[in-house]
Amino acid sequence: MATSAHDIAALIAAASPDELDALAQRYADDPRKQVARALERALKARDALAAEEERVRALYDLQRELGGDGIVLGVDEVGRGAVAGPLTVCAVALPDEPIILGLNDSKQLTPKRREELAVRIREHAIALGICHIPPEEIDRRGMAVALRLAMAGAIEATGVDPDCVLIDGNPVHVHPRERCVVKGDARIAAISAASIVAKVTRDALMDDLERAYPGYGFAKSKGYASQEHIDAIRSHGLTPVHRATFCGNFVEAPRLF
Repeated sequence: MATSAHDIAALIAAASPDELDALAQRYADDPRKQVARALERALKARDALAAEEERVRALYDLQRELGGDGIVLGVDEVGRGAVAGPLTVCAVALPDEPIILGLNDSKQLTPKRREELAVRIREHAIALGICHIPPEEIDRRGMAVALRLAMAGAIEATGVDPDCVLIDGNPVHVHPRERCVVKGDARIAAISAASIVAKVTRDALMDDLERAYPGYGFAKSKGYASQEHIDAIRSHGLTPVHRATFCGNFVEAPRLF
């Protein structure tokens, strides 16, 4: 039986949530600071995990409430407001179990956490599809059409016939069983998953473009109009991966037609 404060602290740290209740009762009055600190840390961690499970479970519950019992695709985009690089859309269907803790709007997560979650999403997804619309097509067709094409392409790439398609934001009219959810990337599990995978995938593409077109800061700006990026455009002009129709405020855009 553990008797030293160090051993008890290690026992508490390794305990499961169910075991922790018994340990907390047993050592609640232990006068040693190391034991008290270990209990405090373990109980806080357990409570935080329970709160996270409750938060994420709500994302899955609302997904079922809005999407029904069949195959529900969550769809989200990244790169709509960028001035360089593709528009990227991801569509994801998730099983009800296991829930993926940490799912959230991708903008609320660190790059490292997004990459970790993207791996788990790919491991557990029932179906996953990605579609990129390149800058020249965005220039030629306009963003509204490009967005519909990207969403349709991502849905088709999943290889499933969804019973419901939940899309973040406003109606896109891309699928007959489409349903839109305002702030869906923070409220619906599959949309959150789509936002994370889309972001991680497009960020990796922008890192590749940094190597292909050095000097524009693509790895840092991800193609958005940061001041550094604007200055580079003004100094060096547009590359083939810039959206010329988005850059008229920085340089005179070439004629497209």
